[in-house]
Amino acid sequence: MTTRAMKAPPGPLEYLRRWPLRAWLIAVVVFLYAPLVTLMVFSFNDSKRNIVWRGFTLKYYAATFADSDLITAFGNSLTIAAVSTAMSVLLGALTALLLWRFRFPFKAPLEGALALPIVVPEICMGVAMLVFFTQVMPWPTDLIWPLNLGAIIISHISFSFSFVAIVIRGRLASFNRELEEAARDLGAGEWRIFTDILVPHMRPGLLAGALLAFTLSLDDFVITFFTSGPDTTTFPVKVYSMVRFSVTPEVNAASTILIVLTIALTAVALRLQGTDVAKAETGGV
Repeated sequence: MTTRAMKAPPGPLEYLRRWPLRAWLIAVVVFLYAPLVTLMVFSFNDSKRNIVWRGFTLKYYAATFADSDLITAFGNSLTIAAVSTAMSVLLGALTALLLWRFRFPFKAPLEGALALPIVVPEICMGVAMLVFFTQVMPWPTDLIWPLNLGAIIISHISFSFSFVAIVIRGRLASFNRELEEAARDLGAGEWRIFTDILVPHMRPGLLAGALLAFTLSLDDFVITFFTSGPDTTTFPVKVYSMVRFSVTPEVNAASTILIVLTIALTAVALRLQGTDVAKAETGGV
């Protein structure tokens, strides 16, 4: 026989006290997601006018995949996001580990500078990057970055790695230093401790930071607009150029593809992150 008391079901007064909060929550969800749902629905509209529903069709998705310029822009976005994510995770992890483990002069200003790319408006970052690449940098970025995407990749790394570092440092805050001390007592060196203890503990943060960096890079428009050249159009910039003429079902279809890709990547990353957290809690079983 269980000793836990059975909770009585909430009465009418309890429901009356809760309904304003529930109504507010529903209103916020509708406000946030109704535009996205509308965009996705009208991407299947068999009409050039988005305000009039003429029937279901997939022809605008076929036109989107047949647009060579749009496919090239999408490939550029994926390349930029992949390279900038890899570099951001590496730099962010090392920065987070540095700020978490060591004490050194000017540590506080460094932590403040790490947050600047997060709090500074994107328009300011874009103008700063434009000035840097056109007037300050002494050599073309194409000499060190392939595919004519150097300026955009460097710009995306400059703001993405700060997000990664903050996420990973938050994960490191929950690390039990007694595990590190026990490993040293058993004869493990610094590299063994890092690879066998710290990295597994950091893995959920690494996955979350990589997801955040990838989505930020894939969806970025403002900074990319300032640093891209005539031959380096990305997917958001291409969609913007299409919207300048009119919001057509082709624009809705291209935007829906980007939304679905972002949701799919988020779901995969959350699944992997949940698996890693479960393994950490059960001792890797």
